[in-house]
Amino acid sequence: MKTLRDVPIGTTAKVKKLHGEGAIKRRIMDMGITRGAEVFVRKVAPLGDPIEIKVRGYELSLRKADADLVEVE
Repeated sequence: MKTLRDVPIGTTAKVKKLHGEGAIKRRIMDMGITRGAEVFVRKVAPLGDPIEIKVRGYELSLRKADADLVEVE
């Protein structure tokens, strides 16, 4: 399983599935990360947390723990 955390900087991935339950999954979906969405990884902080992505036309910073819940292809 490849997650959003594994996507290299400067590449685009398509969201395949969201893992997690309840409030965590809802929060990720509210940010615009839903199945089928194209996600571009812009930057990763020096220590790897957070990850800056571009989704649905806006920039978003995402924690590594949340990025692990997003399965991509």
